[in-house]
Amino acid sequence: MNERQLAYFRAKLLRWKADISAEAKATLETLKEGPIQEPDQTDRASSETDWALELRTRDRQRKLISKIDSALRRIDAGDYGYCEITGEPISLQRLEARPIATMTLEAQERHEREERVSRDD
Repeated sequence: MNERQLAYFRAKLLRWKADISAEAKATLETLKEGPIQEPDQTDRASSETDWALELRTRDRQRKLISKIDSALRRIDAGDYGYCEITGEPISLQRLEARPIATMTLEAQERHEREERVSRDD
């Protein structure tokens, strides 16, 4: 992967991380506004369910930030874009779709098949 491509993916990862951080900050500000104050129990339950879903989404995104940071470290180390299993280059199309990818599509599919088999046992 050349320097221009690495710079492109670094910028893409940094933008993604900034977007996630901004969304998390907005959620935190909304939570600070106070508890849910719906007069109707059904409305309150619905609001609480929505908040639980929002918080689960934020937790997933927190984990995603860790993967983005890992991808940025791989760019710095010169390992970005190479499969951690086979050492082969990861296709640019795969990295465009999933910039935090650590395996080629074939290695990822193999890994998922093996995981499914071991889970079924």
